Amino acid sequence: MNNQLILLPVLVQLLLTIVLYISLVRRKVSAVKAGEVDDARRALHEDAWPDYVQQVNNCIRNQFEVPVLFYVVSISLLIVGAVNLPALVLAWAFVLSRVAHAIVHTGSNYVPTRRRLFLCGVGAVSLMTLLLGWALI
Repeated sequence: MNNQLILLPVLVQLLLTIVLYISLVRRKVSAVKAGEVDDARRALHEDAWPDYVQQVNNCIRNQFEVPVLFYVVSISLLIVGAVNLPALVLAWAFVLSRVAHAIVHTGSNYVPTRRRLFLCGVGAVSLMTLLLGWALI
């Protein structure tokens, strides 16, 4: 199996983060144009922005939590030559859970659904970590 295939879900995760940044810029511009931003507070205080901006901002912040573990375990699997079908399935499961999580987070923001999607991603990364551990022993 081509070990570099693990980089495809990594690339999709990176693209998701970039798309969220673009969405954040659009929402911030819209909020500023609509006069919904407290200009005196916006540089240092998140509460200066309306909720619809905060949703995307919080979602971006979340992309630097568990996804960082995903990046580490994916690159580690690549380095040790341990990319296999289960690792790829788990990597894609993680990324799909993150895409769905981002859609919910920036849309309805329904926490029970977000939590389930988050836990699916954590489970996938945890299993990938076990695969890495197995490959190392």
